[in-house]
Amino acid sequence: MLKSAGSGPAVVVCNTCRHSATEREDADGQRGGTRLADALQHIRATEPQYQGVEVQQMPCLFACKDFCTIHLRAPGKVGYVLGRFAPDEEAARAILEYAVRYADSAHGQVPYKQWPDGVKGHFITRTPPEGYLVE
Repeated sequence: MLKSAGSGPAVVVCNTCRHSATEREDADGQRGGTRLADALQHIRATEPQYQGVEVQQMPCLFACKDFCTIHLRAPGKVGYVLGRFAPDEEAARAILEYAVRYADSAHGQVPYKQWPDGVKGHFITRTPPEGYLVE
């Protein structure tokens, strides 16, 4: 059931997410989560500023009402689940921009004024790191 993955800063993409609120797949039969994962991996591979954040995939983050969902995590930092993204490179770039700032932060909290516009309104939950609670 569990598969080993890198333990550094990561964007974990639900690769089975719906394409949109109304469509399970796009016209080519691809899930939105797969498209978003492809866009994230492409941008990360071609733009060096994103190399410090790994892109990982797994099926179903159980946030099905919030299509194209990702989980942002790093050791000792608050984690976040974000969703309702378009499965495209614009959304992927905003996610990775935020992820870099998240990775550089002390506890995973990025000041709102540093958030890329593309992630505003997409936060679903935050999760405390193991052994801690947020004050």
